[in-house]
Amino acid sequence: MYPFAEEEKKDNQGVEHFQLQNNFQSGDIIFQTSKSSQSKAIQLATKSKYSHMGIIFEDDEQDFVYEAIQPVKLTPLKQWIERGEKGHYVIKRLVDADKILTPEALAKMKQIGEQFKGKNYDLYFEWSDEKIYCSELVWKIYKEALDIEIGQLEKLSDFDLSNIIVQQIMGERYGNDIPLEEKVISPAAMFNSNKLRTIQIE
Repeated sequence: MYPFAEEEKKDNQGVEHFQLQNNFQSGDIIFQTSKSSQSKAIQLATKSKYSHMGIIFEDDEQDFVYEAIQPVKLTPLKQWIERGEKGHYVIKRLVDADKILTPEALAKMKQIGEQFKGKNYDLYFEWSDEKIYCSELVWKIYKEALDIEIGQLEKLSDFDLSNIIVQQIMGERYGNDIPLEEKVISPAAMFNSNKLRTIQIE
């Protein structure tokens, strides 16, 4: 496990110390601000700081993030964190994870996740399994493996499309035919879900 987070400690004299500690486990969901070209547009449209996310899994005693980039793959956790804006990240966990995320449940999540491995990133945010984007990957793994819906599904028309940066990206992707009724799950919707609790902020 990689010790990323610093936890404040006090000794018997009340002197504050900082100790490296990790609090994450398999099945946790990790969020960051991506440095990708579309990140700012996602932040503006969804009114959220966070534009990218994935699921933490342990494999061969190493920690990875299963993520939808190009293509869908496992990325070493340390590398994933360093790739984000200023190395900042937030880790969240199911409220009842101790009861729900059993070894059997995690195995099923990995099994469901395998069907998306190697698929192309979906620049058009379509609700299909042919290509897939980051929050869609996480949402579908939890839904299909555990029948848990994290975050409210929305339509493109529900987002704030008024900013020029958002309009530019949308124009490049869709031209004048923007699929406003397309079903979408955003990182913001999952980040704000009451089914998750915050475990770690760094």
